[in-house]
Amino acid sequence: MSSNRHLVVRCPFDDSVYGTVPVTPPEQVPAAIDRARQAQAAWQNVPVTVRARVFRRLARLVLDHRDRILDTIQSETGKARLSAFEEVMDASRAARVFAAEAPGQLRARRRRGAIPVLTRAVEHNRPLGVVGIINPWNYPFNLPASDSAQALLAGNAVVLKPDSQTPFTALLLAELLAEAGLPDGLFQVLPGSGADLGPALVAGVDFLMFTGSTATGRLLASACADRLIGFSGELGGKNPLLVLADADIAAAAAGTVRAAFANTGQVCVGIERAYVHRAVYEEYLTELLAEVSGLRLGVGYDWKVDVGSLASARQLATVSAHVMDAVSKGATVLAGGRARPDLGPYCYEPTVLTDITEEMLLCREETFGPVLAVYRVESDDEAVARANDSRYGLNASVWSARRGPEIAARVRAGTVNVNEGYAATWGSHAAPIGGMGESGVGRRHGGHGLLKYTEPQTIAVQRLHPIAPPAKVGNEGYAKAMTLGIRLLNGVSW
Repeated sequence: MSSNRHLVVRCPFDDSVYGTVPVTPPEQVPAAIDRARQAQAAWQNVPVTVRARVFRRLARLVLDHRDRILDTIQSETGKARLSAFEEVMDASRAARVFAAEAPGQLRARRRRGAIPVLTRAVEHNRPLGVVGIINPWNYPFNLPASDSAQALLAGNAVVLKPDSQTPFTALLLAELLAEAGLPDGLFQVLPGSGADLGPALVAGVDFLMFTGSTATGRLLASACADRLIGFSGELGGKNPLLVLADADIAAAAAGTVRAAFANTGQVCVGIERAYVHRAVYEEYLTELLAEVSGLRLGVGYDWKVDVGSLASARQLATVSAHVMDAVSKGATVLAGGRARPDLGPYCYEPTVLTDITEEMLLCREETFGPVLAVYRVESDDEAVARANDSRYGLNASVWSARRGPEIAARVRAGTVNVNEGYAATWGSHAAPIGGMGESGVGRRHGGHGLLKYTEPQTIAVQRLHPIAPPAKVGNEGYAKAMTLGIRLLNGVSW
């Protein structure tokens, strides 16, 4: 909820008012970007080893302020405390890994010159300037923390537009960055709606990082293309999990529950559909339902809750509509399938369904809630084919004792976890993550995630003689000599 001047943030636990923050008027966005640009002019000249110290301190501060961060995340999102802790754990580790990796990834690199000995070519990575980040509500701390860390380490300034539901978490991140020693003006938070602030942000920044829906990502990418600035987006997903005949079924069932119901199913890389080999299908369902039955649904700030509230009435409506649509068309509910207003206004039971058919919404549309569809398949080949039969390609999971990497290589997704749901790839911060197909463009994490915030520049120094015909040799003589020289160069490994 918002007025013209303030955002009213409500706690999903009970729909009470958590707090209000001033809204940034669209006409003030250019001034914020100008302030960031002025700060960035000095920051880009700070050695990357010195920049990295800020993020080593941030990694420590995130753990030092753990409980305060958890309380803020939970108050704005309604997620369980353990799910909020995933954000703290991830943000701290990402900051530390990025700080360690950045100096090596950003160092100048000698490249082969045009002519051996005579040409010295060096590749540099220059910061872009001001990076805009538009962040969703489902992971309001670790996503902007990790995206901003890489953009800032690369020498840029950051202007963050958090979701209207989670401004306090973003402001807390800004406070911690300042305490870690980040100079003033380099990281700014602009609360307000995307519709109001998005166009002004795109109009002024030098690069945009977006996490959210595919539909909104398309619009933002188009706007960035009009300005010829870079765009990276992690977008929608309908992530599959494959259980092969040789899988450890108890482990697969427990892993499925973590991957499908963590953060109440509101995970971009979470699992929404499971394809299970017929040889282990019944055993898997038995183990899965036993795991689901043990989940504790509820609200609150203690550690006893396993599955928290959905984030909003809108999310509850989507989840309810998908399940009711499926049931009305013949799906079987094996667990859950109901809202639980007795526990909290937006609580919904962890739900498992079978007998899903093509005409049902949750067959192909992203539900983004605690709902898992389970399918029996006749072979590993069928599992791969059905996993790949989607316009999305963000994340996948393969459970197998012996064939995991082999099958994973055949799955069309930007990240594939073997014997884990999503945490293995997400937590490998030195490696890139991102989507194929309609799940996004670009990558975050790893060298790809850092270098996307830079512009490559080549500086070549020519010595002794230019790349041109020497005096008195003539054009034809020069061409003959260079032809011989190129033949010699092409014949060696250099």
